[in-house]
Amino acid sequence: MRITELRRRLTEHFGSDWAPSYARDMVLAELGGQTIESALAMGMEPSDIWRAVVRHNPEIRSELR
Repeated sequence: MRITELRRRLTEHFGSDWAPSYARDMVLAELGGQTIESALAMGMEPSDIWRAVVRHNPEIRSELR
C-alpha cells in the first residue's frame, strides 16, 4: 500500500475534515503509542498503519479493510 492509498482510505472513512486531524493528533496504542503521521515519519509501512487503524476502529466497513 502506498501512502496515498492510506490517506484515501482515511478520508473515505473519517471524511476530508476529520482525517488529517485524526492522522496528526490521534495516538494509537496499536502503533506503539504513535500517531499515523509519526509512524509514517519513522518509516512504518502504510499497510501496517492501516491494519492498526482498522483494529482501533472496528466499525470501518469491510470494503475499506
